[in-house]
Amino acid sequence: MTTQELPPLSGRAALVTGGSRGIGYGVAEALVARGDQVCITGRNEDSLKEAVERLGADRVIAVAGKAHDEEHQANAVARVMDAFGRVDFLINNAGTNPVFGPMAELDLAVARKVYETNVISALGFAQQTWRVWQKEHGGAIVNIASVAGISASPFVGAYGMSKAAMINLTLQLAHEFAPTVRVNAIAPAVVKTKFAEALYEGREAEAAAAYPMGRLGVPRDIGGAAAFLTSDQSDWITGQTLVVDGGIFLNAGVH
Repeated sequence: MTTQELPPLSGRAALVTGGSRGIGYGVAEALVARGDQVCITGRNEDSLKEAVERLGADRVIAVAGKAHDEEHQANAVARVMDAFGRVDFLINNAGTNPVFGPMAELDLAVARKVYETNVISALGFAQQTWRVWQKEHGGAIVNIASVAGISASPFVGAYGMSKAAMINLTLQLAHEFAPTVRVNAIAPAVVKTKFAEALYEGREAEAAAAYPMGRLGVPRDIGGAAAFLTSDQSDWITGQTLVVDGGIFLNAGVH
């Protein structure tokens, strides 16, 4: 969709963490496509600039920084308020998975890093948007979790553990922020992104064959789910985790 084809502004604004590529970019794209103004965050300034150009610099801004940095969190929310005057929606997508191996051999320092980036940063951003805008004006938060958080996830156990915590964070915030703010999570299976390449690279057809829908996910699949969970059509949904998995869990009992 080109800038000329975009709908009129919706009057709403969103903050998407980890939005320069992959799932975060897919979410930002879906929100821009319906008329929202969006701020994306990420660590790489060049990647953010490229994403802003593709999404439309008249509707999208970017703030570079590390998700777990409290100063960055505060700065990002302040930039959204300065640029758009509001922050209706928060999509916590920033995450890391720097280790592949058994839990028995997991470096505890790495485990702490994963938890801090994937969970504590989401709480920090939620606190910021709550204080600055959502407590008084309402809105919605969507946490990007993973099917790894609701099942065993061999060799990416630290990541799965953090995503399970993110799902519980969703429950806690949904209970505490109601009725002003709705808080939900999305748990994707394997989505074709650079982040998940190791799970399918060189064997995509084989990996996709396990899915009843016959393919791996793509960022727009998650973007559509996030757009729904931040829309008026989901006004009575909070504290839920929407599994977007191409049907892979249907095979759980099949041997």
